[in-house]
Amino acid sequence: MNASAPIAFHARPTPHPESATWTVDEIEALYSLPFLDLVFRAAALHREHFDPQRIQLSTLVSIKTGGCPEDCGYCPQSAHHDTPVENQPMMTVNEVLSAARAAKDNGAGRFCMGAAWRGPKDADLDATLEMIREVKAMGLETCATFGLLQNGQAEKLKDAGLDYYNHNLDTAPDKYADIISTRDYQDRLDTLGKVRAAGLSVCCGGIVGMKETRRDRAGLIAQLANLSPQPESVPMNSLVKVEGTPLDDADALDWTEFVRTIAVARLTLPHSYIRLSAGRRDMPEAVQALCFMAGANSIFYGDKLLTTGNPEVDRDRALMSKLDLLPL
Repeated sequence: MNASAPIAFHARPTPHPESATWTVDEIEALYSLPFLDLVFRAAALHREHFDPQRIQLSTLVSIKTGGCPEDCGYCPQSAHHDTPVENQPMMTVNEVLSAARAAKDNGAGRFCMGAAWRGPKDADLDATLEMIREVKAMGLETCATFGLLQNGQAEKLKDAGLDYYNHNLDTAPDKYADIISTRDYQDRLDTLGKVRAAGLSVCCGGIVGMKETRRDRAGLIAQLANLSPQPESVPMNSLVKVEGTPLDDADALDWTEFVRTIAVARLTLPHSYIRLSAGRRDMPEAVQALCFMAGANSIFYGDKLLTTGNPEVDRDRALMSKLDLLPL
């Protein structure tokens, strides 16, 4: 190699106007950039909008576990699948508040409550309102994921002090029927519309590693990026395979593809918090570090998610110390 020859860097594309619609082709082209170039671009954009040393810590608790009538192929809580998860009654207010105090004492800034419902009945929802009010009174941000919402329910949650409602799109529209048959994509979008109309912030992301193609992953991110306004929080999950679910035989997604997904999400969702969610327990520290470099700035923090494992708090504290990361 001629030492005096100039290094040929990959041409930088014209910046995408934030008000413009992203096409699946455009997002797939981002995925195809050279890996280090993609991570560099995502890191540079991340630094335009966020302090790269700060991450948002959320703790997720299942307040009602198992017996869900939906048939989501990834979910061990579905009544359609024979999994190790057992049905449990709704937690009491005191049990939820105890979990919230522990989360706050460990440094979490947001407390998320999940329930295995297709959607809450009004009586179910009313039972959660005191939980939301009391958690909010502790000084924590509040988030809930209760499934499909009916008219008026989002307003009740807002009045109780809920800050965020989580409702993931899971995958691309064209892939959705392969994963879930008991509802359709529009059901998801309708609930997101109700959440926005009530003045709640949106937490909405998806899952990768469900036998989808890269184009499917691009299709998911296109859906998220084209929501108007874009979600404030975007959890990106790597499938956690659970015995008894239809997807327990899925091949593991290569780690570079997951990092690419984080980088592409950052480039298309420049103002959103991108959260490393399910699957992080099995990620080596170096992979997590690359995800933070590529624009991730939020994690689920605590030893358990809804039903699957998560890195222990001490392990996360050690990693944050190594990377000089601080909680918001």
